[in-house]
Amino acid sequence: MVTIVDTLSTTPLRPRHPEKVNRPDAVSPPKPDWIRVRAPNTRGYADTRRIVKENGLVTVCEEAGCPNIGECWDKKHATFMIMGDTCTRACAFCNVKTGMPGALEANEPEYVAEATSKLGLAHVVVTSVDRDDLADGGAEHFAETIRAIRARCPTTTIEILTPDFLRKDGALERVVAAKPDVFNHNLETVPSRYLTVRPGARYFHSIRLLQRVKEMDPTIFTKSGIMVGLGEERHEVLQVMDDLRSAEVDFLTIGQYLQPTRKHHAVMRYVPPDEFAGYERVAYTKGFLMVSASPLTRSSHHAGEDFAKLQAARVARGR
Repeated sequence: MVTIVDTLSTTPLRPRHPEKVNRPDAVSPPKPDWIRVRAPNTRGYADTRRIVKENGLVTVCEEAGCPNIGECWDKKHATFMIMGDTCTRACAFCNVKTGMPGALEANEPEYVAEATSKLGLAHVVVTSVDRDDLADGGAEHFAETIRAIRARCPTTTIEILTPDFLRKDGALERVVAAKPDVFNHNLETVPSRYLTVRPGARYFHSIRLLQRVKEMDPTIFTKSGIMVGLGEERHEVLQVMDDLRSAEVDFLTIGQYLQPTRKHHAVMRYVPPDEFAGYERVAYTKGFLMVSASPLTRSSHHAGEDFAKLQAARVARGR
């Protein structure tokens, strides 16, 4: 861990996570060999970073400290994070800044479409911070971004990873009406861990959100993911699978939780690769079209390749 001290600015720096500053340090066990990745230093990574910066965009790859950023950006795959870099919630696992966000950038949908075109993306993933301060939670901004990408890159398939739009009547309908190809909303953890890990969210609301997407448009693929290593039990993970299948969710991701800083929730356990493989086998028996489970699995990792597999699986099942 590196601490940077600003000795030049006269304006005090605002902490990235002000709500966590006074918490005692939570110490995680040392990382095992299977969780380590190489630092990003390739030409493809540098090109992707340049395009992102030139278009004034934010990526969840950087803001959330994704361990796969080197691999994905080398292939010019980036997950765009719209509506700013500051979240109105303060989840115990997340490295995205918390606080009161600024106004929406009206031209951001066009900037995302422009970057999608420059990167030559066949499949693009768009996510966002939580915007509880907005009347619609940012739903219309999501819809505008989808429409802008469709207009600029008509052959590009679009995957969105949305907040829960809690208490935002009519918000989900706006997003679904824009017809993304994949609608992803992550549960993040098992219900018993919500109070400490995801206190601003409601587990069964998130399940119902995913179910409603299928009810409104069965052609849209639905997707959700959880992290393990936060103190959950195996039977709880299996129950999450059953709950998601009851909501007709197509795609499940399971990855290892990694602690961003010592002020975040500690890693309670590093789950070995063979347990991830076991979860994947069980999930397929429960009826998911697609499952990705490994220590470094993340929602957007290999999203383009996985979308092609989703399409093939749907055809094979005649759905």
